[in-house]
Amino acid sequence: MLELRPAVSLETKDRVREEIVITRRTCLCGLGVVGLSRTVHAVAIPYPTRPIRVIVPFAPGGPADTLARIVANRLTGALGQPVILDNRAGAGGTIGAKAAAKADPDGYTLLYANTAALVVGPNVYANPGYDPLSQFAPIALVAVSYNILVMNPAFPVNSVQELIAYAKAHPGTINFASPGNGTPPHMVGELFKLRTGIDIVHVPYKGTAADLTDIMAGRIEMTIENPSVLVPLIHQGKLKALAVTGETRNPQIPDVPTMIESGLPDFVSMSFTGLLAPAGVRREIITRLNAEVNAGLRSPDMSATLEKLGVVPRPGSPEDFAAFLAKENRLWVSVAKGAGIRIE
Repeated sequence: MLELRPAVSLETKDRVREEIVITRRTCLCGLGVVGLSRTVHAVAIPYPTRPIRVIVPFAPGGPADTLARIVANRLTGALGQPVILDNRAGAGGTIGAKAAAKADPDGYTLLYANTAALVVGPNVYANPGYDPLSQFAPIALVAVSYNILVMNPAFPVNSVQELIAYAKAHPGTINFASPGNGTPPHMVGELFKLRTGIDIVHVPYKGTAADLTDIMAGRIEMTIENPSVLVPLIHQGKLKALAVTGETRNPQIPDVPTMIESGLPDFVSMSFTGLLAPAGVRREIITRLNAEVNAGLRSPDMSATLEKLGVVPRPGSPEDFAAFLAKENRLWVSVAKGAGIRIE
């Protein structure tokens, strides 16, 4: 026998469809809440819960290492976990920087590096093993310092323009020292040559102490170096300062003009140091570390310490540091190409 079923009205069908749609939306919303809760949980993971390692790609005792220790001490107190330095020197800072670039992006391995490791070495070494602009997440630019052009006190020039005139009248007779091929003082010397068109000869040494000793003894004529090592010798009369490479004069040697004042428009070069993490680290870790470093840089005690070292604190955002690195990289790419510097 044929079973008769009651007809379902169009109104009932529409209501059923509506209930199905509402049920599906409710399920999807539930899934979204679960996903959101998981995201919130991930962001809320505490940091740090164990010691942090900071790779410093230079030997202990140098300018970058000294500043790294100041920053590490500040972070240790602020974060409640030990911040330990791991010095890995060699190849102009590229060995340590390469190791940091390959570390896990978990916030527990950081890099404290400078001009050499971040914008000079990668542009002069044939295979540095890392790209500083893509393989690191900038955290904070810590400090900058402007170089000083110094000469043996007995050399018969007393200004940049006199030096340029002498060099053009005696091409190839002035030697400029650096602590090694591809180091920042070497590159600044090459920048000076490119901007002035003079012919001076680079003499690489195995460290700053050796080259300064020869300049003071009159065996080498000049160098362009970091103020932390030069200012005491200038005050003692062992070196003669002709110009600083900053936009303004160095307050430690206020009578020495800038390169700009000496007739070289836009001649500004600096050394810098900063804190970075391997690319891919969580944004909230970057933000936390940036805030703590900036708080230290703005504190009177840390500012005074940095001033005694001859450097200028530069608090700012991670984005500020990224833009700074990109600009510095463009400068030293052009110098490396213009001077034909390539280290295998």
